[in-house]
Amino acid sequence: MFNAFKNNIENNMPYLKKAKILIAVSGGLDSVVLTHLCSKLNLNIALAHCNFNLRENESDTDEAFVLELAKTLDIEAFVQHFNTEAYAKAEKSSIQMAARTLRYNWFFDLARQLQFDYILTAHHADDNLETVLINLTRGTGIEGLTGIPERNENIVRPLLKFSRESLEYYAKSKNIAWREDSSNASTKYLRNKLRHDVIPILKEINPTLLKNVETTLDNLKDTKAIVQESVSAVLKRAIIQHDSEAVIYKIQEFKNLKQPKAYLFEVFKIYGFTDWNVLENLLHAQSGKQIMSNTHTLLKNRETLVLTENTTVTAFKEITIEKPSKSIEIANGLLSIERVEKLEKNTKSTIYLDQKLLNFPLKVRQWEKGDYFYPLGMTGKKKLSKFFKDEKLSLRAKEKCLVLISNNTIVWVINYRSSALFKATNQTDNILKITYQQ
Repeated sequence: MFNAFKNNIENNMPYLKKAKILIAVSGGLDSVVLTHLCSKLNLNIALAHCNFNLRENESDTDEAFVLELAKTLDIEAFVQHFNTEAYAKAEKSSIQMAARTLRYNWFFDLARQLQFDYILTAHHADDNLETVLINLTRGTGIEGLTGIPERNENIVRPLLKFSRESLEYYAKSKNIAWREDSSNASTKYLRNKLRHDVIPILKEINPTLLKNVETTLDNLKDTKAIVQESVSAVLKRAIIQHDSEAVIYKIQEFKNLKQPKAYLFEVFKIYGFTDWNVLENLLHAQSGKQIMSNTHTLLKNRETLVLTENTTVTAFKEITIEKPSKSIEIANGLLSIERVEKLEKNTKSTIYLDQKLLNFPLKVRQWEKGDYFYPLGMTGKKKLSKFFKDEKLSLRAKEKCLVLISNNTIVWVINYRSSALFKATNQTDNILKITYQQ
């Protein structure tokens, strides 16, 4: 097996040969064999072990085993203790999800602080099959059927091509000891039930199951690449705005497709939207209809879909401006007010005002229900709520909108439109230029 592992590294992962590597080690068969193989290959490795304090003395014995393994191989080891149950309760997640989050967050922090180039995990071919079956039972797209990626940014899995049986044979032939996690014997969890009850039957039916699954996954990955290329082409036509506030998509571009819900799923799955039918129904819903994931909101606004992030808008504390100033810090940007000699054209981010018409101190505050102003270039006054609707602002953009006030009158809807009441003209003696920079 060592020669096969060596060939895999040299042919598929040569970047590991000169890299600084952190190996995630539980003490179980998979990670222990990975450690021995990397050590024998003289890779520059260190070990990282998580003690989740879930199995009383067994957890501490695992920790001691890993530390002894590191000592025997003359490798540096890092250990972190977690109160996993308390974290799961606080985050309202399962123990498994809590442990996964804690584990990877610590690995990433450790890699960043100590400048490890890659994090190696010991996932193997059987793990890959289990993952595909789990995704299949829960419902998935092509993404979920391609299995565990061999490399995901700085996380690398060198054992994905090897079966658990081959790892165990290697360990026994080399008299390598490992720890058995007692929780792995329980069929309480879906992964274990598949591992103990389902997969053995599949292997009995087809002894070449893992090899055939590997071939299928390779074929699906090629198909996935074609899908991604097609989705990218659709996005080039569909996206009409993409900035820090929102991504806006033209609905008609999706309606023109033969399989719109498949494209919608591929586009929006990374934002937590995974129900194909709900996404397709949104295309035909009334304007104002929205759906939410844990992280994002997707709003139908007339003939567009508006994607925004679900971030809490912090209440803006009113700011008083006593006099013109070069730099005034407001939410998400800087406001500058200066006297200029030349009048230029107003834009969304820069306006020119007649200082004589202003009463200092000025104020900056969040817009409020009932606010109105006299938009430059228009006749009469308009409520801000109507102005926002006409401008097709997303809910998120409206929540963040600030206004500049002089004597209780709106001077400027910042970064959108100034008021006609304070505009500078060619006859203005004292011109104030106000600029907002994000």
